[in-house]
Amino acid sequence: MRRRHGFGVVLLAVPLVLALAGPWLAGTPEPRGVSFSAGGPLGTDFVGRDVWEQVLLGGRSVVVVAVLATLLAYAGGVPLGLLAGLAAAPAGRRWVDEVLMRPLDLLLAVPSLLLLVMLAALLSPGPAALVVIVGLIGLPEVVRISRAAALRAAGSTAMEALRLQGETWWRRAVGYAGRSMLTTLAADVGVRLVGALYLVASASFLGVGLAPDASDWAVMVDRNRTGMFLQPWAVVVPALLIVSLSVGLNLTFDRAAVRR
Repeated sequence: MRRRHGFGVVLLAVPLVLALAGPWLAGTPEPRGVSFSAGGPLGTDFVGRDVWEQVLLGGRSVVVVAVLATLLAYAGGVPLGLLAGLAAAPAGRRWVDEVLMRPLDLLLAVPSLLLLVMLAALLSPGPAALVVIVGLIGLPEVVRISRAAALRAAGSTAMEALRLQGETWWRRAVGYAGRSMLTTLAADVGVRLVGALYLVASASFLGVGLAPDASDWAVMVDRNRTGMFLQPWAVVVPALLIVSLSVGLNLTFDRAAVRR
């Protein structure tokens, strides 16, 4: 188990360090050369830019957008899930739960990639729009998980005791049910971040949110695939970094959940 945890930390640390420190390590941009040539440590990309330089510059957008989108999903989903869970309890108001959950169930029935394209058509392209889109797609699942955790706490004997003692709704809802949800939410963070990474990468493949020549790992994979046999590093390196980030996140958060 310790080996697995250490392996996960290494897999997570390498792309994170490149993503956060890469822009400072990249230095002054090199002049563009010939497309898919062998110049530089990893050759050049589809427009003649140094691949290693693009690797250093391309991780921050992936990580920042995924993290901000995940935070947005939790910021909206946890309060809604808590409210729905308390309303669904035996002593709650069931109609509130129905009003909140039925529209979200409809959103869950729509494939995430289709929802991504539909939302992208309504918003102006850019990183901020991508954060909003990915956050909204992750919102229904966060609400459902939060609701399940809140419903378990709302039906407990401890909650009934607090109600009989005359504790305020805020004390019962946030003080007890909200704190009871933390373990479940902590175990869900890794899965949610990986899902956000998947959507961010998919959006870049589809040309949603970022410019076609943006310095971004996912954009690099998409735009350089036409020269895969001429300059494979332009595709292989960013793809491996995305995979390393996703697997490292899963292993690290799984270990953290077990320890809790």
